[in-house]
Amino acid sequence: MSTAVIVDAVRTPLGKRNGRLKNWHPVDLAAETLNALATRNKLDPAQIDDVVMGCVMQVGEQSLNIARNAVLAAGWPESVPGTTVDRQCGSSQQAAHFAAQGVIAGAYDAVIANGVEVMTRVPMGASIAEGKFGFPMGPRVQERYKPEGGLVNQGISAELISEKWKISRDDLDAFGLRSQTYAARATKEGRFQNEIVPVLDAEGQMMTTDEGIRETSLEKLGSLKPSFRPVEEGGKVTAGNSSQITDGSAALLIMSEEKAKKLGLKPRARFVSFALAAENPRYMLTAPIPATKKVLERANLTMDDIDLVEINEAFAAVVLAWAKDMHPDMEKVNVNGGAIALGHPLGASGARLTCTLLNELERTGGRYGLQTMCEGGGLANAFIIERL
Repeated sequence: MSTAVIVDAVRTPLGKRNGRLKNWHPVDLAAETLNALATRNKLDPAQIDDVVMGCVMQVGEQSLNIARNAVLAAGWPESVPGTTVDRQCGSSQQAAHFAAQGVIAGAYDAVIANGVEVMTRVPMGASIAEGKFGFPMGPRVQERYKPEGGLVNQGISAELISEKWKISRDDLDAFGLRSQTYAARATKEGRFQNEIVPVLDAEGQMMTTDEGIRETSLEKLGSLKPSFRPVEEGGKVTAGNSSQITDGSAALLIMSEEKAKKLGLKPRARFVSFALAAENPRYMLTAPIPATKKVLERANLTMDDIDLVEINEAFAAVVLAWAKDMHPDMEKVNVNGGAIALGHPLGASGARLTCTLLNELERTGGRYGLQTMCEGGGLANAFIIERL
């Protein structure tokens, strides 16, 4: 079997909803990251066996296999294939799994795992089309979970998790502040500089930093109203302790060690292990816990062996519940902030996390990095990489 390595990882700056990236067609935004990988690595795109792209709302501008359309928009040879993956919020992490596993199996020599979501132009829920063509949860699924109170949206799932793991509103807000503080520090210190591909914004100015980071305080966060459940019903989840609606794209260049050597490229990390997990879709966001346990077991490692963790901050409750069960050193977890501050461009977030994880491992000299994400339907991905 071949060893799958990450040669490079890039992303666009992340834009707020109706913000600086609002004029970008998602196909063209994804093409920017493809071309950045080719340019930075002096790579002939014809060498790429496939582009595997994560995207959640595959309708409108993001429909009809956006991966293939991005390849064409990048001006790459028509011979380069592309396919699009939907594992909800973990779509581009799953793209990385598929890409790396294809290399390990010998099906690919060089492949790109990419992700994109321009949520300004293709809003969350657009694929449901307000039920015009029916709803994705059929009668049998609904009937199965009716005794538990039925299936709920992710915000209510975050509320249920806060209750079950006894996470207070103060805990959630403190984590929201942590994300903003750490992301601001990372930006000021230039920690994201190597991973960000500058792009032109809506005003024609070069955008080089993430737009969602904001100054805040516990007092300001505490004044926000709950978004999904009223205060009188115990609501705790607010805009300040949840991820942001965001525009962005990210991409990973993955090869076999042999291919990288042949092309004169230096691998930056190798994939060590992969895991998937699934749990009750009513709670929806808890599967990173079993996914983490499984990926550690497959690598024959423990949490103490892991130098850095990137877990997607869909909601503060997700990370805090995971931490209560996994008992990590929190000084190793999301050390540059996360989706609460930087944003969560759905299908792009998995590859974005990898960009940040890889660069921070290199900055700190760490060896092992673990990445995991919760996903709609009660799913989760996890993988471990080793810095080379």
